[in-house]
Amino acid sequence: MTTSPLRPVNPAPALLAVEHLAVSFTQYERGLRRRTVTPVTDISLDVRAGEVVALVGASGAGKSLLGHAVLGMLPPNATPAGSIRWRGEETDVQALRRLAGREVALLPQSLSHLDPTASVGAQLRRAARLTGASRAGARAVAREAVVAQGLDESVLKLYPHQLSGGMGRRVLTAIALLGNPSLVIADEPTPGLAPESVTAVLRRLRSIAEGGAGVLLITHEITGALAVADRVVVVDRGRTLEESPVEAFTADGERLAHPYSRALWQALPANGFRMADDHTRVGAGMRGEDLAC
Repeated sequence: MTTSPLRPVNPAPALLAVEHLAVSFTQYERGLRRRTVTPVTDISLDVRAGEVVALVGASGAGKSLLGHAVLGMLPPNATPAGSIRWRGEETDVQALRRLAGREVALLPQSLSHLDPTASVGAQLRRAARLTGASRAGARAVAREAVVAQGLDESVLKLYPHQLSGGMGRRVLTAIALLGNPSLVIADEPTPGLAPESVTAVLRRLRSIAEGGAGVLLITHEITGALAVADRVVVVDRGRTLEESPVEAFTADGERLAHPYSRALWQALPANGFRMADDHTRVGAGMRGEDLAC
C-alpha cells in the first residue's frame, strides 16, 4: 500500500484497524471438484473516532467483503486471514459478531434489509429492545429515532413498500444508530438516490462523525465521498493501493501516489472523462465505466 505524504496526523487511537485482510472462498464445481478463489488479497485501513474514512474503488474491488468481514458476516465457505483489531485488541469472528449491532453498526445499501411484513415502528421498537430498552421505552426511542432523521412520526405506521428511497435510507439510518454505535459502516448508501437525497445521506454520515463516532463509507462514488471524508483509501482487485487525504484529489491528481488513483480521479466527468493509458492500468480489463463510476 502506498501512503500519501499528505496524510494528516491523527493522534487518536484507532477504533478499527484492518491489516492485510484476505478473504478466500471454497467453491465446488463439477461434482466434488473443489477450488479456492481469493477476491480480497491484501486490504489495510483504520478508522478513528470522529472521522469519515472513504473506501473507494470500482465494483468488484472487495469493498463490501471487507465490511462483512469486520461485522463477522462472511458466509460459511469464506476463510479470512490477516488482522482485525478493535480498540487495539485482536478479534476473532465470535468477537466481531458480538460487536455487530452494538459497538459496530451497518448502514446497508438496499431497503431489502427492512422486514417487508412489519411496520417501521415495529422494526424500530424491535431494534430498541435489542439495545436494552424496555417495552414502554422502546416506543419513545422509536419516535425519537425517526424525528432525529427528519421524518414525521406518521412514518412509524408505514411499511417498507410505502417508503420512498430517501425515506427508507433514513429509516435504515435510524435503526443503525439506535444503540449509539462507536463505528458505522455505510455500505454504498447513495446509489439510485436523487441528488438532493444523496447530499442528505452524506451530511448525515458527516454528522455521525461529528457526534464522535467513526464512519467507514464504502462507495464507488468518489465525488460524493470527497465532500464528507477525512481520508480516502483506494482499493482495486482486492488490495489497498493508496491512502490519501481528500486534499490530494485536486487538479490533475498529481499529488496522488498511485497511478490507478490518478486514473480514477481523471476519469470523473468533472475532469473530462480522461482515460488512463495502458501503462497506468492496475489490472487487465479495467473499464472506463469502472473508473468513472
